[in-house]
Amino acid sequence: MNNVFNKFYQQIAGNRLAHWLTQLPEQLSQWQKSELHGDFSKWQKTLQALPQTTPSHIDLCNSVTIGDADDIPLGQQKRIEALLKNFKPWRKGPYHVHGIDIDTEWRSDFKWDRLAPHISDLNGRYVLDIGCGSGYHLWRMRGAGASFVVGIDPTQLFLMQFLAMQHFINDANVNLLPLGVEQLPELKAFDTVFAMGVLYHRKSPIDFLQQLKAQLVKGGELILETLVIEGDENTVLVPGERYAKMRNVWFIPSTAALVFWMERLGFKNVRVVNTDQTAFEEQRKTEWMDTESLQDFLDPNDANKTIEGYPAPLRAIIIANT
Repeated sequence: MNNVFNKFYQQIAGNRLAHWLTQLPEQLSQWQKSELHGDFSKWQKTLQALPQTTPSHIDLCNSVTIGDADDIPLGQQKRIEALLKNFKPWRKGPYHVHGIDIDTEWRSDFKWDRLAPHISDLNGRYVLDIGCGSGYHLWRMRGAGASFVVGIDPTQLFLMQFLAMQHFINDANVNLLPLGVEQLPELKAFDTVFAMGVLYHRKSPIDFLQQLKAQLVKGGELILETLVIEGDENTVLVPGERYAKMRNVWFIPSTAALVFWMERLGFKNVRVVNTDQTAFEEQRKTEWMDTESLQDFLDPNDANKTIEGYPAPLRAIIIANT
């Protein structure tokens, strides 16, 4: 890991994120000393075992596709597939690696297709993705022209999945750090900040929104995607111990309430650009994620309700400026 992080330090030492170096190395040093997942050493060995390949092409504009099956011998393709399956469960994607289709639980490309028409041109921008998972959208942001992309997510498996894709793509301008949003200083350095599928996991959503604002340059753009419910600006669902079998869901506001919160915090030009109920085509079990998924989280007799009786997941995309 040290090699990965040292490369990142060298990258930002010469760009507008240089002031992050006053805190970041110590934070990542502490992370490396923390308790690691029981499979972490196995994941590291898997990463090291991935063969070097020379992809005939890399497409990050329309998908995350690395080369073709014809680029490598069939035996090597089978070996890569077996190694990548050591990183199950794959939740966010899909990825296509030398003819291997990593059919992830979430079709994250559906979300990208919903939001892409509404965001500012990413050409030349510094972009931050908070709670980025394995980094699928980091690659799509780079494909859309972003000059420097940083994702943060504390989940160790997601870091390994990202590094597996980075092994084949090898783009130093796309990075993932194993940090939580609470560890971010006020960087005020990113042109665009994405925070998708995170707000409802935060115990203090107002503080979270303020943390997002603190990462943006003046005039920057926030793309927020989160669970919402129907209602007016005073409507907020605070579920019990679980929502759709998830334990860590704290606040699900209406879009009107969320817009009101953001305007109170000083965001400008706040607009709801999309609402969409999560469909079985977008979140489901696959060969690469074969535990419970959306179908198991909903009432078997009424797909408009969660198994606990709450409204089924409705997701909104809100865009705002600083």
